[in-house]
Amino acid sequence: MDRSQSRLKQYQDAIDASNIVSKTDINGTITFVNDEFCNISKYTRDELLGQPHNIVRHPDVSPKVFENLWSTILSKKVYKGIVKNRAKDGSTFYLNATIIPILDESGDIEEFVALRYDITEVISLNERLTQTKNELKELNLSLEKKVAEQTRELKELNSGLEARVAEEIAKNEEKNRLLAQQAKLASMGEMIGNIAHQWRQPLSELSIDLFKMKQSAKDEDKFLEIYEHAKILIKNMSNTIDDFRNFFRSDKEKNYFNVKEVAEETIAMLKSTIQKERIDLDLDIDDDLKIYGIKSEFFQVLMNLITNAKDAMSDLDEKWIKISAKQDLSYVYFSVCNKGNAISSKILDKIFEPYFTTKHKSSGTGLGLYICKMIIENLKGSIVAKNFEDGVKFDITIPKKEKE
Repeated sequence: MDRSQSRLKQYQDAIDASNIVSKTDINGTITFVNDEFCNISKYTRDELLGQPHNIVRHPDVSPKVFENLWSTILSKKVYKGIVKNRAKDGSTFYLNATIIPILDESGDIEEFVALRYDITEVISLNERLTQTKNELKELNLSLEKKVAEQTRELKELNSGLEARVAEEIAKNEEKNRLLAQQAKLASMGEMIGNIAHQWRQPLSELSIDLFKMKQSAKDEDKFLEIYEHAKILIKNMSNTIDDFRNFFRSDKEKNYFNVKEVAEETIAMLKSTIQKERIDLDLDIDDDLKIYGIKSEFFQVLMNLITNAKDAMSDLDEKWIKISAKQDLSYVYFSVCNKGNAISSKILDKIFEPYFTTKHKSSGTGLGLYICKMIIENLKGSIVAKNFEDGVKFDITIPKKEKE
């Protein structure tokens, strides 16, 4: 007897491991489910036990199907059929079900045992095959019509092809002429915008110089010093026009230039603004450090970064800018740091885009950092902005000799 019970237990375990099993009472309330039932229905065992079996019923299934099912099993017969169900997450699954009434010693129904296995993939494949078959049928039915339509269209096209080709050529020539004109205007507009942006700070410096000249008219030495500074500003503004006029030329002459000299010239040009804003400026660059490129363009980069740093600190009491550079065998590493508020992470990747600015439109065009990026990339280098504990830092990496 023990051996028979052991073997029966093994049979039950085998069925439980290979099938989706559930039991319900005479009213259809779930009294048992195995792990496979929970897995496919997405419900936990606690969510299923004590619930009516129609918890997994799919709303698309006709009530007549379930009427037939109950009629069969209540008459103590075994029901076999394919059942469409819906899981807890709303997904659909199909089961090949066998529902067996279990009778007590008196021959009355005690409970129902349902054995199922998953045929969702088979049903899905069959639906796809049916859909493909219908599509092929529709395609075959319409193929002759489509061929006739294409043939007619080709005949109509060929009949007036020469005239249409000539018409399209004329249209394209006109479009190309308009596009070329628009491109010229766009290039002119961009160049004017760039020059205007680069002139903004020198004009501010020049205004300060003129004011100082007015105040120091009686001090000849001071007057001459301001006069010379104003001449440098005007020369730089004139050079800006030439720089942008030649910016996109591929035959620009490049040379080695001293980085520290460019930094000192930039600071000298902006000294009035730096003094007026009471900015502490620290310069840490080796005397012999050189870069291969266009000196005037690197000058514009440094002027933009210092000007932006000045604007970022306008509402601070403590103001400082640190400019440093170091080198190894292949690269020069240049950085400009300033005390100021961090740049939001939401816009940190956008600040080098053209016309993107956080300033008021009257004091910024959104071209300064875009110009810097273009110049550094023309030197085969890179420029990135970073936030750090005390402010914002711009790191520039440039090869000592331009990469081929």
